[in-house]
Amino acid sequence: MKIVIINYGAGNIQSIKFAIQRLGYEAILSNNEDEIRNADKVIFPGVGEASSAMKMLKSTGLDKVIPTLKQPVLGICLGMQLMCKYCEEGDTNGLNIFDVDVIKFNGNEKVPQIGWNQIENLKSDLFKGIKEKEYMYLVHSYYVPINNETIAVTNYGLKYASALREKNFYGVQFHPEKSSKAGAQILKNFLEL
Repeated sequence: MKIVIINYGAGNIQSIKFAIQRLGYEAILSNNEDEIRNADKVIFPGVGEASSAMKMLKSTGLDKVIPTLKQPVLGICLGMQLMCKYCEEGDTNGLNIFDVDVIKFNGNEKVPQIGWNQIENLKSDLFKGIKEKEYMYLVHSYYVPINNETIAVTNYGLKYASALREKNFYGVQFHPEKSSKAGAQILKNFLEL
């Protein structure tokens, strides 16, 4: 199986690569359109600020490539947020794969949310073997409201979508590569879709 982690300069890609290796698979890091298109599975990571990450995607033309992919694609953290229609962070237009906006926490929540929190209302093969209210590791200041594409929910002062799915595209707000055995199980489930 050919697994590509999109390398566009915004991501904790080494920790994802090591997590995949621990599952017995090899992944390559690439921003090459042909390599990405020919992969069996694509992982779209992201750490950092939305507008600068989108500029990096545009500079390589990947903003046009990613929405047209036909194989399973997993967006992680900022990767998931960039797959949405719009992000308030940096007033950024996203890839419009998920028809929802990303907005800033603005209540009494401590921002960013850093640490372990639960996922629930699990609705996808992505969560095979994962129990309701399993803990995942999160680091983020912006969130996706619950919508028709929501496949997992987290409560942080308000309930928000911690995972999304639209056809072959999946997104998780949490970091499966940093979420112990349950996170490894989610990565394994994605690779076996």
